[in-house]
Formats: sequence, structure tokens, C-alpha cells
Amino acid sequence: MILVTGVTGTVGGEVMRRLPRGVGVRVMARDPGRVAGVPAGVEVVAGDYGDVVSLGRALAGVRRAFLVTTRVGGGDDAAFLAAARRAGVGHVVKLSAAAVLDRGAGDVITCWQRVVEEQVRGCGLEWTLLRPRAFMSNCLSWAASVRGERTVRALYGTSPHACVDPRDVAEVAVRVLTQEGHAGRAYTLTGPQAVTAVGQSAVLGRLLGAEVRFVELSTAQARAVWAERYPQPVVQALLDSAGRQRAGAKARVEDTVREVTGRPARSFAQWAADHLEAFTPPAGPVAAGGPVPPGEPA
Repeated sequence: MILVTGVTGTVGGEVMRRLPRGVGVRVMARDPGRVAGVPAGVEVVAGDYGDVVSLGRALAGVRRAFLVTTRVGGGDDAAFLAAARRAGVGHVVKLSAAAVLDRGAGDVITCWQRVVEEQVRGCGLEWTLLRPRAFMSNCLSWAASVRGERTVRALYGTSPHACVDPRDVAEVAVRVLTQEGHAGRAYTLTGPQAVTAVGQSAVLGRLLGAEVRFVELSTAQARAVWAERYPQPVVQALLDSAGRQRAGAKARVEDTVREVTGRPARSFAQWAADHLEAFTPPAGPVAAGGPVPPGEPA
């Protein structure tokens, strides 16, 4: 039995849908009613990292688990790993982030991720770490302004980042969960080339058949927008992350997706073409609109 967490988020749901038929799959969510697109034969259970009893039920009979957590500093990983040991789980695959390798990254999110990685490595179970760069799907935060104004607003528009398609991250996770030979490994996952927000805007314009203009946000503007959505430590972490990206810390490309799956990583153009409906304006004139959140330089 394979347990998948984070199924209402960006990667976990893709993992759930890509696991092969015939493999016992269980997914855990705080609210099972929010889990969409569940394949036939997949078991959905209620579970909360803060509820030891629910974790025990979710992990009963599980051989391998895909672990996703988002509560910075909340202790969710330690609680899950302890429950996994008690349940006799053999292998935990943890979704982390490539920033843990950047010595210049000292923000609260990256420091938390490093602590979690240490917990995973010392948990007494077999483990694998997946360290993706920013997800291409972060660009969906531009969708409203592209539909309404054919405009992208973002911070540091010419800074390169080797963002990755979440589907590629999920496909790597599926290989690790269903094949041998990945224990004790840490995989950094990127797209096939570094891109910029300006370049991504141009790609969207070509696919839409209309110019998509890019507007550079100031640091103060980005801070104000993020402050409407996140607490101050997270806002500062996002700004620090964007600064490292501007300095080139996120431009390195890895071929890990090909090495694990046997095929190259998808390009941003491929991702955008597959999600073009989100950016396509409705019939009629393009309307003016207000500022929108920039893409998050995770």
C-alpha cells in the first residue's frame, strides 16, 4: 500500500492520478471532500498531522508514503515520521525544495526545510528527498491579469529560474514510490532551461496570438501584495528568494527528470500550452483591471 499526502495541492494530486493501476493507493486529507479526480480503486481517508489516531489509521498497512507538508515550523513532519515508524512503513518520499542547497538562503522557509530534511534522514526509515525548483504553475497567479489586460506583473522580470512542471515532479515521485534503487537519494528537479518572467510573458503571448506586456513590480509593491496573503516572515522569505533568483542562484539546470523517468523535462512552453485555457480571455473586449499578485519565486 502506498499513502499519498498533499492531494489537494500542486504535486500530491498529480502523484495520486499517476500511480499505476493495480498498486494499492490510499490518500490522506484533512477534508476528504476536497479531494478531486480520485481514480477508481483509490482509498480516501481523513487524517491530520496533529491527530495521532488519524495518522495511525491512515498509515496502517502502508509500505511507502509520499509526504507533503506546508506549515512552516509546525512539527507536522516529525509527527508523521513518528507515526510511520510505529506503523512499520518502509520508505518515505519527502517533497522538499532546491533552495536547501543554496548556502546564501537563510530565510525562514528554507531553514525550516533544512530541519525537516534532517528529520527525514534521521527517522530510521528508508527515505528519498525530492527538491524541485519553483513550479511553472506559479504563473497561474498571472492568469486574471492576462485574461483581463494581457499583462503580467512580477518582481525582477529578467531574473532566470529553472522552474519545473509539477507533473514532472509527480512522475519522478511515482518512479521512486514504485521502483527500487532510490533509497538514500536526494533529487534536484528543474525544467530543461532557465526562463524569466519577461520570457514567459512572451511565450504566453505567442500561444494566445496577442501581445502580453510585462510590467515590473517594485520591491515595495511586491511586499504590499504578498502582505495581503502571508504573515511577515513568509513575505520576507519570498523577497529574499526573489533576490537570490535575481543574483542567478536559481538558474542551474539539472537533468534529473530524464535520469529518473527516461524522458526530458517539459518546457515552459509545453506547460503553458497545456494550461492555456486559464489565460484565455472571454469573448469580447479586453477589460482594464487592478494589480494582481506576482508569481511567487519559490
